[in-house]
Amino acid sequence: MEPLEHVPWPPEPIKSERLVLREAEGRDRTAFIELLASPEVNAYVGGPRPRAELERELPETPERWPGSFVAELDGAMIGQVLLRRATGHRRPSATGKADLGYLFLPRAWGFGYAAEACAAALGWFDGVLPGEQVVLTTQSANVSSLRLAAKLGFAEVERFEAWGAEQWLGLRVSSPAVQ
Repeated sequence: MEPLEHVPWPPEPIKSERLVLREAEGRDRTAFIELLASPEVNAYVGGPRPRAELERELPETPERWPGSFVAELDGAMIGQVLLRRATGHRRPSATGKADLGYLFLPRAWGFGYAAEACAAALGWFDGVLPGEQVVLTTQSANVSSLRLAAKLGFAEVERFEAWGAEQWLGLRVSSPAVQ
């Protein structure tokens, strides 16, 4: 997938009720390693990466490109929200659209932070690329992600097999109204 083109970056930090969405900084590296090495976080996205490999390969300031947001709570990174152009998507119905992804540390689960952060990122997206369609792909078995997709206004387009599991592809049909 490709970054969003022609988007002014980085934006001013985006403040939601409890979170700040901002560009990655060097102080986030440890949290990125924790996020990418976590078996719980990566259960539905191909599995965790080895911590030693991440320590060697992750740049000092990770993931700095248009559409990549750190979700910060009380000054600390708790997750990441990604918006990228789905140029190489496995499904023709997603190709060329923006693709929403998110990963949050397990200690941040169950508090609505992912919904709040994704809604804020989608609000930013609507402001910089009005009228653009957004898709979201998750494993059908990831019930929490399916609930979040519905809360964010995504409706099922299709299900398909990939990466050894059934995948769910949704298209955002309404702006997020997360509570």
